[in-house]
Amino acid sequence: MRLGPKNRYPFVTAVHWFAFNPEGKVLLLRRFKTGYMDGSYSVPAGHVDGDESVRAAMLREIQEEVGVQLDEEDLTFAHVMHRNQKSEPYERIDFFFKTENFTAEVQNCEPNKCDQLAWFESSNPPENMVEYVVKALHNVTQKKYYSEHSEG
Repeated sequence: MRLGPKNRYPFVTAVHWFAFNPEGKVLLLRRFKTGYMDGSYSVPAGHVDGDESVRAAMLREIQEEVGVQLDEEDLTFAHVMHRNQKSEPYERIDFFFKTENFTAEVQNCEPNKCDQLAWFESSNPPENMVEYVVKALHNVTQKKYYSEHSEG
């Protein structure tokens, strides 16, 4: 990959989706056999592929993970997080989108990576939830659009 005349610091770019049902509960999935935070709850998420917009990546990940086909107008930008995990070689930029009043039926399309889909009170997420996703959820519900997160 050509970076131009100067070498630029590379970031991993990821997308995350908060689906809120009409009661305000948030859809969470429990990670399973992924090698990262297995047994912890998170949200449908993934990496942005080359030659793919952030919104297109989010729509693709939603379809791949929970079997729902949404349109771009179904997604509302909710938050961006600059994340630094000391255990990984690259820092991350995480884009969070939301869909409110979500009523479509979801299914676990990746049982090799997820062993449960469930709805939780957004104000009282499970204790075994990925730390930066909890922080993002709080920020989204508080309408805070930017944060930074660092993990040891």
